Amino acid sequence: MVIIFILAAIVLAAAILNARPPAKTERDLQAIFPLWKLEKGILLSKSGDATVVLKIDLPEIFTLSEQEYESLHITWLKAIKVLPPGSILHKQDWFTSERYAASAQRSQGNFLQQSSDRFFNERPYLAHQCYLYLTLKTPGRKPATSAYSSLLRKNIVARELTGNTVVQQLQSCIGQFCRILSDSGFVTVSVLSPEEIAGSGNKQGIIDRYLSLGRDQGPAVLKDIHFKPELKIGSQYCLLFSVADADQLPGFCAPKINYDKYATDRTKFFVGFATPLGQLLPVNHIYNQYLVLEDPVQTLKTMEAKRRRLQSLSAYSRENTISRDATAEYLNEAISEARMPITAHLNLLCWTDDPSQLKEIRNAASSAISKMEVIPHEETVGAAQLWWAGIPGNAAELPENECFYTFAQQATCFFNLETSYRSSKSPFGIRLGDRLTGVPLHVDISDEPMKTVCTNRNKLVIGGSGSGKSVFMNHLCHSYVLQGAHCVILDVGHSYEGLCKLLGGYYFTYSEANPIKFNPFYIPAGDYLDTEKKESIKSLLVGLWKANDENFRRSEYVAISNSLQSYFHFLSGHKEIFPCFNSYYEFLQQHYIKELEAEKVKDRDFDIHNFLYVLRPFFKGGEFDYILNGTENLELLSQPFVVYELDAIKDHPTLFQVTTLVIAEMFISKMRKLKGIRKVIVIEEAWKAISRAGMAEFIKYLYKTVRKHMGEAITVSQEIDDLISSPVIKEAIINNSDCKILLDLKKFANKFDDIQATLGMTDKGKDLVLSLNRANEPGKRYREVYIELGNTIMKVYRYEPSIEEYYAYSTEQSEKMKVQEYTEKYGGDIRKALRAIALEQVA
Repeated sequence: MVIIFILAAIVLAAAILNARPPAKTERDLQAIFPLWKLEKGILLSKSGDATVVLKIDLPEIFTLSEQEYESLHITWLKAIKVLPPGSILHKQDWFTSERYAASAQRSQGNFLQQSSDRFFNERPYLAHQCYLYLTLKTPGRKPATSAYSSLLRKNIVARELTGNTVVQQLQSCIGQFCRILSDSGFVTVSVLSPEEIAGSGNKQGIIDRYLSLGRDQGPAVLKDIHFKPELKIGSQYCLLFSVADADQLPGFCAPKINYDKYATDRTKFFVGFATPLGQLLPVNHIYNQYLVLEDPVQTLKTMEAKRRRLQSLSAYSRENTISRDATAEYLNEAISEARMPITAHLNLLCWTDDPSQLKEIRNAASSAISKMEVIPHEETVGAAQLWWAGIPGNAAELPENECFYTFAQQATCFFNLETSYRSSKSPFGIRLGDRLTGVPLHVDISDEPMKTVCTNRNKLVIGGSGSGKSVFMNHLCHSYVLQGAHCVILDVGHSYEGLCKLLGGYYFTYSEANPIKFNPFYIPAGDYLDTEKKESIKSLLVGLWKANDENFRRSEYVAISNSLQSYFHFLSGHKEIFPCFNSYYEFLQQHYIKELEAEKVKDRDFDIHNFLYVLRPFFKGGEFDYILNGTENLELLSQPFVVYELDAIKDHPTLFQVTTLVIAEMFISKMRKLKGIRKVIVIEEAWKAISRAGMAEFIKYLYKTVRKHMGEAITVSQEIDDLISSPVIKEAIINNSDCKILLDLKKFANKFDDIQATLGMTDKGKDLVLSLNRANEPGKRYREVYIELGNTIMKVYRYEPSIEEYYAYSTEQSEKMKVQEYTEKYGGDIRKALRAIALEQVA
């Protein structure tokens, strides 16, 4: 048993309702505090009411479809029906202004991580917690009214709790209530511990927090509470708006409403009906929702008596006639459609420590209430009693005259159904931003989804020109490499040059002055010639020797295999010889040709002279003698970041063929040999590679097997037509990519149905994609990105890079030239260059 004590006197100015107290009245809160004790996790009031305190984790905002809002609404109705008569459901949503602060661990991180932390430091956002207080009133309890409240009584006499009847009745239904909500899959429910309710030591509980309007997880702070001349708690000036009369309500309500900012002329975008009073109201506020479940039989009898009374008075007033008809309609609907009659109350408590902001907050709150077509009403006289009833466990003190009759179906439409974005609990992931504020989030789109909705980690990334696709992909690859992944990129357009310099990776590109160079014959120290390596070199040699329409005999395959075996055996005895194509070619001329003669191998089985003649251009002095004889950037297996820039050679039949074969060999080698390390291959706009049948087969193999080796394949494109032009690629990439990432596709809006069908997207996904960047925050440079996981989880995030990140990742020629200029200015140090540009931009 935890006894709730308020350890110090808190000054209360008494509310004046139907009474004449002295001009200044001070009350000791301990003397009139309505709660008695906390027993077995249940709050007991001095009036004998019992309350269970729950914490509800709601769905994230902007993630539910129209049908999902309806399903969640039905779930709440089912849960409410299991509550016994005499219950009060008090749903209390806290929205508090917070500021982002990077963790100490990240502050010691990479240069770009540190720049991002500085960029987002002190970024304001709205934190949200949802609590549910289920109260069962003691039998025979006198209803509270504005004139009869425990706040106004001089003394509170604790009623004798009749055994544990109320507690047992509450416990019998609470499990079923929680199970119905949890089984829906939309929300998770947890029962608050005694420490979370009443606090412990210097850590405040939910009761302390409400009495002081403190921050979540903050220390307990005692504050004076004033009701006159205005509601004020400590230094916080409060405004309270209430919905206490049916005349304030709209003519129509539903679980969701259209959010015009993200809607288009072809699509609608839905948010919860009460979301304007939730995440979309950017001020400190508490949204209280009360449902009072009385005995339905008694309620209908009371309403019927009211109808007869109005009938007798209808001849004297048109208002009485209208009220009689409305009451009759209410009774008819309750009986004919088996509706659950209840009384309800809603109120919104806003606060600030700056009195100059009160006018702005008043306007914002009134506007938010009006968006639901509810008439706003600012409470002044009854604010004290409504605030008093909002104390956790004190919902039974809600004044009866502040409630209106309605049905549960309509009342639950006014529930706040959404919360803010949540970070993933997985240790692996990337940094993205909340859609509303951009506050950083940790998002896992690889490992965590594999446990729930995905069967592979492969990704398909599609975005039009200028959509921020390259900047996002740079960020993704950078994040992966910093977390220990090996990343291989096939690029067209030099999108990763800056990132490669920052990470100290290998950058393979072609120019006349510095042609592209590889060395597939090189074996790092400590490694050995395994079957995988030998097969990849054989495939390369065969690809260079034979044209696509030429036959390849089994005897030729054996001869090349034997030549490689003999060559590497020869190298083991001649350490002075450097492994490369030149030394292999010389070995064939000087040694292997003699082996063939000794074994009497005929030319029809293996024509070595033809083989040497065709491969002569790759030997020293030949046209392509550079490509297979590289002496730098040889440690490909241990290098975590490798970029192959194919722009200059994508149309060259020989260079491109060699490059793609080398890439395939290298990545397969990483897949097989790097145990316990994440492997990522990114295929950017290198569609020539995919259009070739050999590479297409490699991609098909890759997408189906990379999962088994802790890897993922990522394909990036500007045009969806590129993907569907080849049946092989369509089957390999789209059908085997459980993660789809889409950026701005506005230019495809009129033909998005084809894209939707090709990608197998739902209508919910379509609405989210077409909402991208439609209401971006002015003055901030960012792009929105849609991420779909397993065709089940669909969310839109911000990607907002810091200035340093933006210039490191940018593909704009003028900006890349600026980075190069500053890098030369600072002696080749790109970090100093980026920092200087950032300081210049801020100034």
